Amino acid sequence: MSTATTLLQRHTENQVRTALSDTRIVAIVGPRQSGKTTLARKIAAEKGMQYLTLDDSQFREFANSDPIGFVRDLHCAVIDEIQRAPDLFLELKRLVDENSRPGQFLVTGSVDLFRAMVAPDSLAGRVETIKLYPFSQAEIERKEMSSFLSDAFKGDFSAHEEIGYSHDLIARVVKGGFPEALVRANPRRRQAWLQAYADSMAKHDVSTIANLLDSANLARLLDYAAVTCGQTVNLSAFATSLGIDGKTVDRWLTLFEQLFVIRRVSAWHKNEKKRLIKSPKMHFIDSGLLAAIQHVREDDIQKDRSRFGPLLETFVFSELSKLIGHSGSSTEISHFRNRDKVEVDFVLEREGQVVGIEVKATSGVRTDDFRGLRLLKDVSGDDFASGIVLHDGRRIQRISDKLFAMPVSKLWN
Repeated sequence: MSTATTLLQRHTENQVRTALSDTRIVAIVGPRQSGKTTLARKIAAEKGMQYLTLDDSQFREFANSDPIGFVRDLHCAVIDEIQRAPDLFLELKRLVDENSRPGQFLVTGSVDLFRAMVAPDSLAGRVETIKLYPFSQAEIERKEMSSFLSDAFKGDFSAHEEIGYSHDLIARVVKGGFPEALVRANPRRRQAWLQAYADSMAKHDVSTIANLLDSANLARLLDYAAVTCGQTVNLSAFATSLGIDGKTVDRWLTLFEQLFVIRRVSAWHKNEKKRLIKSPKMHFIDSGLLAAIQHVREDDIQKDRSRFGPLLETFVFSELSKLIGHSGSSTEISHFRNRDKVEVDFVLEREGQVVGIEVKATSGVRTDDFRGLRLLKDVSGDDFASGIVLHDGRRIQRISDKLFAMPVSKLWN
């Protein structure tokens, strides 16, 4: 990885430092190659913490064969890739129960530790989990985190503001945010790395959380997920395509969620109970990874603009997820679709307030582009904060009360 990339400031750094000041164990979790180790090493050096990585075979063997001995003399340490020795959690729990001093351990994991490996109750009150995704566009641009979320929940945008076109939007979407991919200037080399990353996920990384040997079908599942990205999840269609049962598909998709490859986004409904019976939509965590699996490059989109929509939607999902994670706020993200198939791509909900976001891969907007947002506004009533159409245009426009159109670049500018 280039020095220029490793030195980019991560917006989660201050969150980690704050958590270490008042919490006994802090866990940084996120996809492999998202920058967790770089951040953990930086903080370890600042705080004089011992650094141990379980990617090292000797450390890993010691931790798995004798977890008690492994942690015996650790008092202020970073344990990288802790999912490789899950029994360590019980020993860390024992240590921090004997000593309540904050900032004793900083651990990292390339799986969602509290979905895949550890019961949340076992470390309740002792650990704070912070997600670190691949670089956001603001981090790449070396900018402060955008105020987009807070402005959206306030409905606080200009009635008319000229911003200018994002001439490199397609390139941003196809590149994604993985540090190792971004340092490769050649688009083919970059996609080759991302394709190898996806292949490794299916063939090797799944085995860290499940004893599965069916790597061929796992790879096919990931390919099918890429083809149907942005659509509602139909387990029966997945099962028919792959020749396996729906329960197995559901379990395998869960494994890819635990590895931070995909995420199923639940449906929004004003009635909480009805949300549970509506179909989720699926997105990839990184748009560059999605483009690589689909074998779509920038020049392909230039020739056929119809291929841009699903990629742009996943790109927006990824940026929103990073904004939510970096903000430290409790914001839920879902999608909206009624019986007449009127949709809103993303619904953000915080403290009862609702923001709707529609994504359009066009340079302008039409009245019909607000159809779903107007319906969401009616359904939400007084809880509706704003509705936004993000597009590939150049200006912010207030369309009507609480409804706006604006360039996608507002997510990082």
